[in-house]
Amino acid sequence: MTDFTMQKGDDGVAVITWDVPEKSMNVMSFDGMAELDGCVDDALADEAVKGIVITSGKDGSFAGGMDLNQLGRASELAGDNPAQGLFDAIMGMHKVLRKIELAGMDPKSKKGGKPVAAVLPGTAAGIGFELPLACHRIFVADNPKARIGLPEVLVGLFPGAGGTTRLVRKLGAMGASEYLLQGKMLAPEKAKKAGLIDEVSDDPMAAAKAWVLEAKDADLVKPWDAKGYKMPGGAPYHPAGFMTFVGAGAMVHGQTQGAYPAPKALLSAVYEGALVDFDTALRIEARWFTNVLMNPSSGAMVRSLFVNKEALEKGAVRPEGVADQRVKKLGVLGAGMMGAGIALVSAQAGMDVVLVDRDQDAADRGKAYSETYMDKGIKRGKATEEKKAALLSKINATPDLDALKDCDLIIEAVFEDTSVKAEMTKKVEAIIPEDCIFASNTSTLPITGLAKASVRPEQFIGIHFFSPVEKMALVEIIKGKETGDRAVAKALDYVRQIRKTPIVVNDERFFYANRCIIPYVNEGARMVTEGVAPQMIDHAAAQLGFPVGPLQLTDETSIELGAKIARATKEAMGNAYPASPVDDLLFWMEDLGRLGRKSNAGFFNYDEKGKRLDYWKGIQDKFPEAEDQPELIDVQHRLMFSQVLEAVRALEEGVLMDIREGDVGAILGWGFAPWSGGPFAWLDILGAAYAAERCDQLTEAYGERFACPALLREMAEKGQTFYGRFGGMAEAA
Repeated sequence: MTDFTMQKGDDGVAVITWDVPEKSMNVMSFDGMAELDGCVDDALADEAVKGIVITSGKDGSFAGGMDLNQLGRASELAGDNPAQGLFDAIMGMHKVLRKIELAGMDPKSKKGGKPVAAVLPGTAAGIGFELPLACHRIFVADNPKARIGLPEVLVGLFPGAGGTTRLVRKLGAMGASEYLLQGKMLAPEKAKKAGLIDEVSDDPMAAAKAWVLEAKDADLVKPWDAKGYKMPGGAPYHPAGFMTFVGAGAMVHGQTQGAYPAPKALLSAVYEGALVDFDTALRIEARWFTNVLMNPSSGAMVRSLFVNKEALEKGAVRPEGVADQRVKKLGVLGAGMMGAGIALVSAQAGMDVVLVDRDQDAADRGKAYSETYMDKGIKRGKATEEKKAALLSKINATPDLDALKDCDLIIEAVFEDTSVKAEMTKKVEAIIPEDCIFASNTSTLPITGLAKASVRPEQFIGIHFFSPVEKMALVEIIKGKETGDRAVAKALDYVRQIRKTPIVVNDERFFYANRCIIPYVNEGARMVTEGVAPQMIDHAAAQLGFPVGPLQLTDETSIELGAKIARATKEAMGNAYPASPVDDLLFWMEDLGRLGRKSNAGFFNYDEKGKRLDYWKGIQDKFPEAEDQPELIDVQHRLMFSQVLEAVRALEEGVLMDIREGDVGAILGWGFAPWSGGPFAWLDILGAAYAAERCDQLTEAYGERFACPALLREMAEKGQTFYGRFGGMAEAA
């Protein structure tokens, strides 16, 4: 089996087709690049070939990029000197793409080359766009679903096969920045307007062949290979270019807080490459790309955000032997913000949805959430009135429980109270079919306890969405003690239908995500009671890459909710509940009516429109700010270890069954330092021995909540890593 094949036509055009066997979308491998090289050599050497067209054998797409499974293990595969091996492999790709770009032309006169066109049937991402950038002209099918761009930065990399160097020389540093630093992908028409591609056509192959047969020598010379080339917007030593790079440096640091290696490396490659000739710039790009690949953060991000995430979305943890359980008709109980969001994403996936609330007005308000969402989409040009009408027709808002009688999945999203949920469970189970799966969207209440109200506990499961439902990518599926495989398969198939990423965990109070989030916000609050400056706490989290600091997060989710969780946990645990100064802080602020953003008063002050202003200084009346502030690393380690140790304990106790789910769930669920790859990946980067030692130091300084788990201690003694010990799960993916 080969990835690239070539057919030479009687018209003199050699068509090289990229079609990776057993893949729905092409991905590039090092072997595939060698095959492409062979095809190009053959075509350039054949006098009967007048030009080349490179296209895809996949319907509706060109390529999804590099094989990140292979790239993630690149340093491991590169031999005894991995940096040199990686650099040589990358330069090998540059050599092939540069050969396509120069196409046999005379080095001095730039004449005599053979025209090379790229034909993209659809989406072209990563090296799937870097390859066309090396061609002389890019033709794209008029496919509105297609997306063109370089999204590597989103998984901890940057375009390292010439895309960085070519796009900057094509558009200038400023023009290329949103595609390189933000990973922005464009539909074909927008890509043409942006200058990323050349033509959009109903028949791109015919258009490409016609161009190839008529192309002149001048049509083949890239601007950067022509005499007198000047970089758009100016090079770094040009006054305008200088300001661009000064601004870019500030922007990158402002967005990343220095936590992510890829954007910094990309900017270095662009700056240094802009000072030299094109071929030297490619070597500089390869050097910085090697630097990123050798950084453990890069490998961890690729593994978690691509390899593991994709495996989970494809059903890596789905029970075997269970027939397809895709949902046809969904019942949603409760039309509040969560229920309305669930109805929206389910209708978007094509399901019929029954949205139930206590009366028609409440149900209609829930449906109006979808209407408002679609109206916003219409204003942005991302939806139409027809699509809005079609989506709303899928949602039946009603107070009538009998409308649920033919549903195959129920998701309960009523008030977070055991008795209320139990009453609703009994009422609905008396109406729905016997084989209907019943799920609760609880965020904290144990599923096993809720299932006691069910006559079919094996068909009772937790499906925990994160808010807002339509934006958050993660869904946490919770198995009660009696939950059966069909219920798990049903939940997984449903999550796949709505195009979100699932993790499956065993039942325990707070499950996995909230179990780790709560110590994070509590540690931030505890530091406030110790006199640590609130600004330092949230800024320390920002520099770790967290989207929201613990104090800001507490305001967003509400101080009232934190106090409620504390009371409920204390009631459930009784004398085993650990007393905490955090409770004193939360109860005090609750009594003052400072409930967070919802009351326009919390750790922050807000204006009348709810805009966050500054930190509330009144907190220092009760908890004075200490004169001596702690070291930044101590604040950061308290925030990090408070979470990762809970993740390890969840694994020890069998709540978490797969470290892939632990890492992916942490990043997608609450934004755990994405550069780290997740809690387990971060501990592997630190090393178990150092992590255990740091636990001992933190325990001595701050308390038993930082005590080293037995599993981590054992791994430290044995010199193990989490992905070494438990990575068979990941390797199997």
